[in-house]
Amino acid sequence: MIVVGILGDIGSGKSFISKQFKCPVFNADIEVNEVYKKSKICYKKLENKLPKYIKSFPINKAELTKAILANKYNLKKIVSVVHPLIRKKMINFLKKNYKRKLVVLDVPLLIENNLNKKKYILIFVDSKKEQINLRLKKRKNYNKKIIESLRKLQKTIVHKKKLSTYIIKNDFKLLTVKKRVKFIKKRILNERNSS
Repeated sequence: MIVVGILGDIGSGKSFISKQFKCPVFNADIEVNEVYKKSKICYKKLENKLPKYIKSFPINKAELTKAILANKYNLKKIVSVVHPLIRKKMINFLKKNYKRKLVVLDVPLLIENNLNKKKYILIFVDSKKEQINLRLKKRKNYNKKIIESLRKLQKTIVHKKKLSTYIIKNDFKLLTVKKRVKFIKKRILNERNSS
């Protein structure tokens, strides 16, 4: 099984690119939302760490936002609770799909939380800053301060680019992106077959 990790800035289109690989994708953002909706364990732990803010189950995103805006350390507290649960889900995903030729990990903190292994193939999604900002502003719960806090958790774009085997330019045009992904996917599979 070849594991591809997708790296990039917030709003660069990592999920959009991941889908174009047409193979099983582990999307950490979707999994986090599931955890907020369904995990009583997560709720209890967050309620313990942030009693002033976390008051309802399923976990309310507005309560999390308030906590993060009130104190930058609260984001780290949230991550310390949510991350182990997501790590477990990711391990299960990899076990479940071990017979697949290729799987994709769309995990924003893949590098930062040491979830990547040496044999993983890393792909950086490169998008223009203006396009990223335009897309972020269209998001339903857009909050500039929250985005800045999340970016502070991440390694720099330069660092992520250096770690990546491939870079995909994302101009958010479906046809060109599909072509680029197809080309890279073919190369990855060919290289693996010839080694």
